[in-house]
Amino acid sequence: MATVELPRRPRLGLLNAAVSVLALGAIVWWAVRQHAPHVPLDPRSLGDLAAALAVYACATALRGERWHRILAREGAARGRGESNRLILVGYMGNNTLPARAGDFMRVLLFGGRRRVVLGTVLAERVLDALALVGIFAVVVVAKGLGFGPLPYVLGAVGGVVALAVAAVLVPGHGLLTRARDWLRPVLGATRGLASAYGAVLLAGSLALWGCEASVYLLVGHAVGVPLTAAQALYVMALTNLSMLVPAAPGYVGTFDAAVLLALRSLHLPALGYLLVLRFVLFVPITVAGFCIYIARYARRRA
Repeated sequence: MATVELPRRPRLGLLNAAVSVLALGAIVWWAVRQHAPHVPLDPRSLGDLAAALAVYACATALRGERWHRILAREGAARGRGESNRLILVGYMGNNTLPARAGDFMRVLLFGGRRRVVLGTVLAERVLDALALVGIFAVVVVAKGLGFGPLPYVLGAVGGVVALAVAAVLVPGHGLLTRARDWLRPVLGATRGLASAYGAVLLAGSLALWGCEASVYLLVGHAVGVPLTAAQALYVMALTNLSMLVPAAPGYVGTFDAAVLLALRSLHLPALGYLLVLRFVLFVPITVAGFCIYIARYARRRA
């Protein structure tokens, strides 16, 4: 009896990856048409840029370790290698797709109990927000700097959190009850942060963001922007607090505005620093995440 071969399903993963590469190309195309920054091609400046890339790699490894520990606490871990690979893929998605879609890519590609895994990503964002707010507040109070858009960012994040908590705690029936049941596993990892384990993770998050501030400092040295350690912490915290809000691919607009606002408030040149910082923070990790996505995840069948 003759068999009929079913048509093959399109490889949507490869299509999505191609779209991501095109988006990254558009960002690079925009950057090279701005006023070129003056980056001295002397050994010291190149060494600063190499050191910035190395420190950012360390910060990324810390992110992978943190996520792995949160997953292990929730009984969903699949090894450090998988956690680190998906961190890179997630950053590739965040940098090339809108609305922090890379976080959802991580959840979908990880598989398993997806609401629990989504909850671990939410716990990461809570730790990031707490660490960044703490760093930013200390630097602002110590140095007398401006708060920038922080009150608006905190208001938006606080509103979302309040709605989620209300949906879980307020008695209800029908749709509200189903929403509460759906959210319980999502919020489980975040509830677990109110413990000694959560305090250790918060300390690790502070170290992680300290590493990232070092990247901002080293980029400043490379392009001749004389940032101090406190100023690097200020620029880093303000920029990344703005990036917690979902935005366009590559955080176009929010990232740039935050860096420019922070440097202008410090009376420092901004454009050249912004372009080099964008390259260091976005291009290598996006390329690495794309390569891992193609090699390991793009050809998986649903």
